[in-house]
Amino acid sequence: MKISEIRGKNFSQLMTSQKLKEIFPTILKWIVICVLTGIFSGSASAFFLVSLEFVTQFRIHNHWIIWFLPIGGLLIGLMYYYWGESVVKGNNLLLEEYEKPKKVIPFKMAPLVLFGTLVTHLFGGSAGREGTAVQMGGAIADQFTRIFKLDNSERKILIILGISAGFASVFGTPLAGAIFALEVLYFSKINFKSLILSFLVAYIAYFTVEFWKVKHTHYSIPVVPEFNFNNLFYSIIIGLLAGFAAFLFARSTHFWSSLFSKNIKYPPLRPFIGGIFLAIAIAGLGFTKFSGLGVPSIVDSFSNANPWYDFLLKILFTGFTLGAGFKGGEVTPLFFVGATLGSALSVILPMPIALLAGMGFVAVFSGATHTPIACTVMGIELFGLQPGLFIALACLIAYFSSGSVGIYKSQIVRGAKYKLYQKFTKKELEHL
Repeated sequence: MKISEIRGKNFSQLMTSQKLKEIFPTILKWIVICVLTGIFSGSASAFFLVSLEFVTQFRIHNHWIIWFLPIGGLLIGLMYYYWGESVVKGNNLLLEEYEKPKKVIPFKMAPLVLFGTLVTHLFGGSAGREGTAVQMGGAIADQFTRIFKLDNSERKILIILGISAGFASVFGTPLAGAIFALEVLYFSKINFKSLILSFLVAYIAYFTVEFWKVKHTHYSIPVVPEFNFNNLFYSIIIGLLAGFAAFLFARSTHFWSSLFSKNIKYPPLRPFIGGIFLAIAIAGLGFTKFSGLGVPSIVDSFSNANPWYDFLLKILFTGFTLGAGFKGGEVTPLFFVGATLGSALSVILPMPIALLAGMGFVAVFSGATHTPIACTVMGIELFGLQPGLFIALACLIAYFSSGSVGIYKSQIVRGAKYKLYQKFTKKELEHL
């Protein structure tokens, strides 16, 4: 630019124009990454949801297939032992790579967890779907590290984008998905760019699933009472019990995983032997209600009171399934635990059953993942704004009352819960 041209322009305008020219390639790069991550992750989730519904319906109409659960477990065990040792940690690998980036997550994580989860659900294992979608999203997103030659700090953003896209697309909750990706990483070194990109990729992934015309389960809380002192007290009770259920769920999963690892040295045999016990219990003793996702039971809990022990049995079956080495997520089983717990409490607490089920639905999830903000937002996205105050209170109480260990071993616990724990125990949190 000539001196005469500079004199005719405002200096701040020149600086702004120059800065925009410098950052435009970076902005364009991240927009492209978000679009591609959102589309690929959303499409992967759409395929997964359709496939999951197919294998679930096949199992429901052919209960005999549950007897083959040990064979399915052996197949999963062999597959991960010989081809998937580098990605067997699943969600924990994403958290570890975010905390201490070492190497790009192998893309094979996506097809392996997809196949493993479908096999688990086909033969009747008790598992969820969030882990699968998040791992697929993380594996897809991290491939852009090589393509765009990103450094470790930029890789952290990719992992956030993968978690956000996977969560938002599999549950149909883009706001919660974006916040969950940030909150589960304890908001460490989260900058404004990460925040914006997390929301952008979440919505792209969400609308990608919508484009493929894949539907999500809808829930409803038709009656919301006045928020008075009595209902405040009942909400605190729900939160405390949800926190306890989250504590049991996390400890159960870790207990069974440790038990299988210590006593069965050859990894492929763990899901095989675990599958034998599960097949006997589910098919032989008639506990089919606790196989798979359990979505019909979750929906039913919003209108009919469940037996008080249903949530305990779901904790047992899911902890055993995942601890033995089967694949899938924990979140939908957490929804099952929370919704059936809230539903059962409707017998003794004078609050609408749908509200109690909805509060338990998200509160147990909050306690088990240490993500009260994302869970509150998810509750509002799923149930509407009207029960938001009840949901927020239950999620917050469950968060504080669920203990220091969540479902993700590699998750770092920080914030208010960490400070409270330190105050009462005078020691550092243990990340088991």
